[in-house]
Amino acid sequence: MYRILIAENEPRIAEFIKKGLSANGYGVEIECNGYKTLLRISEETYDLLILELELPDKNGLEIIEELRGQGETLPIIIVSRRTDVRDKVLGLETGADDYLTKPFRFEELLARTRARLRSTSCSQLSYDSVLQVANVEMNIQTRQVRVNNQLIYLSTQEFTLAELFLRYPGQVLSREQLLSHVWGYDYSPGSNIVDVYVGYLRKKLGKGLIKTVRGIGYCLAV
Repeated sequence: MYRILIAENEPRIAEFIKKGLSANGYGVEIECNGYKTLLRISEETYDLLILELELPDKNGLEIIEELRGQGETLPIIIVSRRTDVRDKVLGLETGADDYLTKPFRFEELLARTRARLRSTSCSQLSYDSVLQVANVEMNIQTRQVRVNNQLIYLSTQEFTLAELFLRYPGQVLSREQLLSHVWGYDYSPGSNIVDVYVGYLRKKLGKGLIKTVRGIGYCLAV
């Protein structure tokens, strides 16, 4: 399992990212302090750092400079409210591998996370490239979905939602997990958009495939 450290000064966003990445099979830890972030990285092994620039005690750029100065090659994705092009250029030139501005959709962060991890290891890609449960087959690389060997069309949100179900067949996924994974933290927890899109998937993948777990969420039948 890949281990990811989130260095973030906004607890709500840190928990949002953690829930989404955990739901996708990653081991995730949170730190809100700059010096403690460096200490964790020196004492433990992580596969990726998701870094906010505005950390107390030591800002993100200083953390990157120190890590790269020590020869640390840990992939780093900056996630920041700084939207100026100069800030993005400075972050990348300092040694970050990617830069994502807030607010963002979780699916974009997930895609960038996978890209950074994929660059260091091909084993996870080969394992994840094709997902199949019952009569549904999904190819992550080509983004093609087949039901009973017949090609069907899924929108971006439908594809992302279906991928999560196919990665965790038989596991109950809460509406909150599905909402944060597909649509991001800017959607209200009271929104019924998850239920609407589950309805779309049932029509396209088969009515009996996605089960409702009353009061909790949904589960892909196996």
